Amino acid sequence: MNKKFSKDKIDQHIIQIVKEKKPENVKQLIRLVKQEFPLPEHQILDRILDLQEKEKIHLETSQTPLTPRKLTNYLRSSQAYWYWTTITLTLATAILIFTIPENAFPLVYARYIFGSIFVLWLPGYTFIKALFPQKELDNIERVALSIGMSLALVPITGLLLNYTPWGIRLTPITISLLALTLAFATAAIIREHQTKHKQASQTNT
Repeated sequence: MNKKFSKDKIDQHIIQIVKEKKPENVKQLIRLVKQEFPLPEHQILDRILDLQEKEKIHLETSQTPLTPRKLTNYLRSSQAYWYWTTITLTLATAILIFTIPENAFPLVYARYIFGSIFVLWLPGYTFIKALFPQKELDNIERVALSIGMSLALVPITGLLLNYTPWGIRLTPITISLLALTLAFATAAIIREHQTKHKQASQTNT
């Protein structure tokens, strides 16, 4: 940051512009700020991101969405909804498997439904999401690859468990798929955040 301009003055100016002039997008906001503070665009963008993360400015939905710089802030944003949905489904399925016995009708049907999603969808979906964090695939391709990858990962997991002391039983299989899904989902959200932040910075500057 240029020593001639303090962060406080720049931040106050950005807040004033957003409040009074309501710029239509981030590029316009940056141009308005540069009229008063002739700084490199990436430095102004850093201040805009910082103010947004601190909730000192609220950009309208019509403006270009910004990706938080910090992963912790990204996890709290609406852009990470798929991650928390995946985590919730995964943990809910594990809880149902360990708490609902097979003869507990009709509750056992919930176990069957969640179990099917757990086996046929989540491992492959998170794996594909980690490989392709952006929209490189359309919805049909993503669904097909997710199911296909799940059908490949689950037997491989069972095969590996067969050579361990735990064997192919319900508990070790559930725990293994749980760990696998959580690991892939975490890798995917990290890659997605890094990719979006990099693209947003390039676009807005």
